[in-house]
Amino acid sequence: MKRVLFIFAILLPLFTLAQKLNIDASISGLADDTKIVLNDLENPGSPVAEAVSKNGSFHLAGKLEGPSLLGLMIGKDLKTAVFLGNENVKITGSVNDDPDNWQYTGSKTQADFMNFQNDFVPKFQALNLLAQRIQMGDEKAKPALDSSIDKLQNDIDDYIKTRPSSPVSTLVILSTIGLTEDVALLEKRVNMLTSEATANVFGGHLKKAVIDAKFNTVGSVALDFSQADVNDKQVSLSQFRGKYVLIDFWASWCGPCRRENHNLVKTYNKYKDKNFTVLGVSLDEDKGKWLAAIKKDELTWTHVSDLKGWENEVAQKYRITAIPRNLLLNPEGKIVAKDLRGDDLDDKLEEILGR
Repeated sequence: MKRVLFIFAILLPLFTLAQKLNIDASISGLADDTKIVLNDLENPGSPVAEAVSKNGSFHLAGKLEGPSLLGLMIGKDLKTAVFLGNENVKITGSVNDDPDNWQYTGSKTQADFMNFQNDFVPKFQALNLLAQRIQMGDEKAKPALDSSIDKLQNDIDDYIKTRPSSPVSTLVILSTIGLTEDVALLEKRVNMLTSEATANVFGGHLKKAVIDAKFNTVGSVALDFSQADVNDKQVSLSQFRGKYVLIDFWASWCGPCRRENHNLVKTYNKYKDKNFTVLGVSLDEDKGKWLAAIKKDELTWTHVSDLKGWENEVAQKYRITAIPRNLLLNPEGKIVAKDLRGDDLDDKLEEILGR
């Protein structure tokens, strides 16, 4: 019995140590008394741990509720993001190297995170460049963007399949959720994850994201709203029941919106006598600029706005985070299509209403 108790007494400190995050770092060239701060990027106001360097080394210790995305600040000039849990981690590197390239041992989560950064971040940057070209009017970039997104979807699935228990897989889904509106695909990916992967703050975010993704899906009834038109008269969405109506979220300051207005005017004029109309919801703040854009672009349909910019109450209600955005409703108020632009809107209306 004494021997069993003796072994337990030895293991107990080790077990206790594993319930905290412990970081031991050796960074060549690091000056003495350099301040080191570890912050939870979800709650940066309260540092997880702090230390000062000595002989190129430092030790950080803190308690995490679960695997977390943390910001590691070394003095004023060096910083990086790390994804760690309550584990024992060793860091080695040099002040002359990018902290993203330092060596981290003892954390499978951090290894997964570095793999994600190295593999996905360049692809995200390429997508952003293609999206910028499209916003500047380069339509040739659209097929390349679509192709890149399709390939990235396969990469996402491959990453999750090989790491179903990793908290980083949860982050991967959240980081790429805007690349598709396929709720079934989103739920399939979530179901691939184990409880270990979602037992963190990002798991909570992902749960909410799934709920949000089901909001305003094709086939659902659009939420009613009421807002002031250009003459300060209240206009409700329900007033348009019996017609096909395109709810168009836009603003006078939005370049892509203004370019799309040219296509929308042509489509509106083509189908306005076939039980179709448009209801514009503006994210403007300046009424004069809003009215001037309506006149200049010849937008002869109904427009509403509360002139609160991104805080527009209708946009908030519909969870609009980017413009231009639109929803096509049938006469019963159900959403039949989303984000139709250029020929896509014309093709959909031709399918529904005929030429």
